Amino acid sequence: MSWVLLAAVMFVPALVFGAIWQLFPSADEPPRWRTFVATRLEHLAERIRPPRPPEYDPFTTLRVQERLGVVADHVRSLELDPRTFARAERIIASQLAYDQLLVEACKLAGVEVQPAAKGDPAERFREEVELASRGWAW
Repeated sequence: MSWVLLAAVMFVPALVFGAIWQLFPSADEPPRWRTFVATRLEHLAERIRPPRPPEYDPFTTLRVQERLGVVADHVRSLELDPRTFARAERIIASQLAYDQLLVEACKLAGVEVQPAAKGDPAERFREEVELASRGWAW
């Protein structure tokens, strides 16, 4: 029981004085009313300002073009090698990966992606032609 009394005598005043001390701002921090008004003004300014356009990163485009080239070369090498184990499955998986990269490239280039079945060669060809017409090469 004496330990509980000792802990109460030592810690309760420290907690009370610590809570009171938090009410007074230091010289380094501004008054709370000023920070409150500043945050409210920032929220108001965000609502009034027009939305910022997304920032364009050319390295993302370069990475997607490079990956498209690598995956296209991989598909070509699979199609040329008749002795590859599970060749059809690998070609299908590689073409699906290629299609996903094409969709990502179309989003970067601003090309509309039309809904189609997975692995649709007509949609793949349309996306490739649209990207090539916009200067993409892989």
